[in-house]
Formats: sequence, C-alpha cells, structure tokens
Amino acid sequence: MGCGCLLVLLGSAFPRIALVLTWILTSRVDLAFQGDWLLPLGGLIFLPYTTLFYVIAYAPIVGVSTFGWIFVAVGVLLDLASLFGGGREGRRRGWRGQRAY
Repeated sequence: MGCGCLLVLLGSAFPRIALVLTWILTSRVDLAFQGDWLLPLGGLIFLPYTTLFYVIAYAPIVGVSTFGWIFVAVGVLLDLASLFGGGREGRRRGWRGQRAY
C-alpha cells in the first residue's frame, strides 16, 4: 500500500470510504479476513473504524501484535463514540421536546 498518508487522512474523517478504497485497490482486506467477504462487509456497515484499524494492524505472517490490538481497541472506542455520542449533544442543545409548527 503506497498511499499510507492518504489512507490515514481519509480514514480519520470517512472510515467507510477509506475501507472501501482499501478493499478495492489492495489485497489487505482479503489477507486480514482470509478471503471472507461477509465479516468485512458487516464491519463496513456497523463498525467501520474497528474494521479499518484491524485491516491496518494485520500482518500476514504474524497476525495482529499487542500494539495492533490496542489500535483495534481504539477503533472500537471511536465506533462506540460515534454511535452513542450524538444523543448527549442533542439533549445539551435543547432539541428534545421542541415541536416544529
């Protein structure tokens, strides 16, 4: 993969686009998931940061190292924050209970 900086920049803002481009343009997703397509597709839909970080952390011979698992755990935290973080902010702004007339 020759465009590591581009992948990091794209992945920080748009993890699904970065994962799709990595899947189409390289063989890293196939190597990380041993050719399976169902698990990466589910990760693309539900946990894009975790799946992207797993693909980046996976090494073909060794697998995922200890630092790689920490990297994947950060991806899980980012996914959880993106899923559950918006409700608190919406309540703070006062959108709850207001009706549009």
